[in-house]
Amino acid sequence: MVKDKILSEIKDAEQSAKKMVEESFKKKDERIVAAHANAREIIDDATADAERSAFDVVRSAKDTINKECKKIVEDGKQKTEETIAKAESNIDNAANNLINEFERAVHV
Repeated sequence: MVKDKILSEIKDAEQSAKKMVEESFKKKDERIVAAHANAREIIDDATADAERSAFDVVRSAKDTINKECKKIVEDGKQKTEETIAKAESNIDNAANNLINEFERAVHV
């Protein structure tokens, strides 16, 4: 009888050990799945942050370019107006010189 009891206890211990090993593998698999999900979430967050950062950089660059373009256009307009004013101020002198040259050529 003692032998049967010992064999039964060994069998129970083997089943208990088998159950513990199965549960350990199950927990390991659950942890792996959780780690993969966590890693995916970290990657998604990092990707979203990188996209926001890139968008901000592009927007800032566009703003800078637009400001520079406006400045170039304003400078161009100012130089054009200065050139027009200078040309208009020279019209009278040019006309007088032309008339003087014409009169001198006619009187020669």
